[in-house]
Amino acid sequence: MASRTLEALQRTLVRGPTFIRLLARLTDVDVPPPPATLSDRLSDWIDWTRAVALSRVLDAASPAVGTGGPAFDAAEEAAYAATRASLTRAIAGCLELCATDPQDAQAPEPDYAVFRQHYLSTQRAMLTATGRWRGRLRDLLGARSPRMSRLAELDALMEGVLSPREQALLAAVPGLLGEHFERSRLAAQQARIEAPTTASDAWLDGFRRDMQGVLLAELDVRFLPLEGLLAALRPHPQGRHVQTYA
Repeated sequence: MASRTLEALQRTLVRGPTFIRLLARLTDVDVPPPPATLSDRLSDWIDWTRAVALSRVLDAASPAVGTGGPAFDAAEEAAYAATRASLTRAIAGCLELCATDPQDAQAPEPDYAVFRQHYLSTQRAMLTATGRWRGRLRDLLGARSPRMSRLAELDALMEGVLSPREQALLAAVPGLLGEHFERSRLAAQQARIEAPTTASDAWLDGFRRDMQGVLLAELDVRFLPLEGLLAALRPHPQGRHVQTYA
């Protein structure tokens, strides 16, 4: 028991973004400290062709700026917010999955396949929405100024470098949640055996909330590049500016 308690305490001390800390808490996956700095890891991920392209973007003369392009305005801001709100509502749908009447003794056992399908469909919706908005925001940046146009080019390059790795890592999340689901289900079964009069199915509500938390954290991760582009597009008080890669 003492060793399990110590392990649980150690797992709660995982540092990093909310998404990583949630997965570390809910799964048996160990999250060791990063072996290298971010710049060192990026040097491993960027092959020589990408490195040459990155160098060209950073060293090139100021790119041409589009003319007559769309402007970023309140309507664009509202549409962006509506997209994120729609995804948040879709994520909340997991709280209703496998819902049954607690008085129904013949209700089927909850099946993780239902939750997995919801997670995968939500991931696809997030990927589609963020991809569309990322391209849209780059177009808006490209019409602003040489510095903003260069930022858009750099973002497009980094998306090509990092997105395949990101998608591969995120694809593993439904499997990790499936293991958490199974552990929770088995623990509830054991509790019913040991104390049939006090056991309940509250574990399923807990799992739904855990899944919602992971999905919301993944949404934050996927929208992070968009928030950076938006920060460059939004007006800023005089004397303040957004750092770009000029």
